Amino acid sequence: MKPERPFISLDLGTANVLAYVSGQGIVYNEPSLMAYDTKTNKLIALGKEAYDMIGKTHDQIRMVTPLVDGVIADMEAAQDLLKHVFSRMKMMNIWKNAVVLLACPSGVTELEREALKNVAQDMGADLVIIEEEAKMAAIGAGINIDLPQGNLIIDIGGGTTDLAIISSGDIVVARSIKVAGNHFDDDIRKYIRSEYNIAIGQKTAEDVKKYIGSLVKYHNERAMQIYGRDIVSGLPKEAKISSDEIRNVLLNAFSKITDLVIELLENTPPELAGDIMRNGITICGGGALIRNIDKYFFDIFQLPTRTASDPLMCVIEGTRAFEKVIRKRIENGYYNFNDKGLLAGIGKKK
Repeated sequence: MKPERPFISLDLGTANVLAYVSGQGIVYNEPSLMAYDTKTNKLIALGKEAYDMIGKTHDQIRMVTPLVDGVIADMEAAQDLLKHVFSRMKMMNIWKNAVVLLACPSGVTELEREALKNVAQDMGADLVIIEEEAKMAAIGAGINIDLPQGNLIIDIGGGTTDLAIISSGDIVVARSIKVAGNHFDDDIRKYIRSEYNIAIGQKTAEDVKKYIGSLVKYHNERAMQIYGRDIVSGLPKEAKISSDEIRNVLLNAFSKITDLVIELLENTPPELAGDIMRNGITICGGGALIRNIDKYFFDIFQLPTRTASDPLMCVIEGTRAFEKVIRKRIENGYYNFNDKGLLAGIGKKK
């Protein structure tokens, strides 16, 4: 009897990278950021260590995000990232003959999927399967996607927001938009620069979003003191920002997501639309942590709305659960292991 192939799944997000290894559990969960020495091109920090360096480096350190909007922006850095992550845990050998499941946004092109697969193949993977993040997020949020019932998933990540209607085991209709966590942070930076003449960094903008960001008024709203550089004098400057100001910034960005939800629903088969009236909306991803996001969507669509219990972990938990499906498919000869780099469901035996 042949030994079972190693199984690895990866949520290669714009903001965070998560890795699951069968039998080991989730082995990595850190920011998808890397710091290189510009003279030697050597990696000097990654993950949380690199994240702590944002905005505090000199010109001999280059900060790299290997994945942007869910696709590979720097192939070498992406390979470096996986090599260092698994080397650190002394698990490089596990890639040999492994089955690898990659989660990606629904809007990525075939070329971008190929780039994702190539990284895993170069690490030694035998079969690379790609599934949409929204589908994996739905499973991770506890939805039984195999039932012939429509469910609406909104997965708000760092680079993209993925929307999907899922029924009978797969995605029926999907949309993706590059309006997500990083976009919200950029909007906050632009607002503070415009209103207060203060330039702030990426981390400060993210802190503002987390600390006082909301989509609906909440009890005991707070203000936040922020520090940055005066764009006129160049000197350090501070300002006090209210929850109300940041809410208006976020609502402007969320209106684009709302418009896409409307488009998605307009393209949903009538029978599934009836299911969604009952099952409602499930929100996943880091963006689900913004205060009152569930109330915001409920007020607009009048549909039952819930935030997943652990929205940041939905995709990786979904890939973890999906391992059983992949193992069963392998048993049934669904995948052709002689044909390298298959997309999910392609290359199956007739």
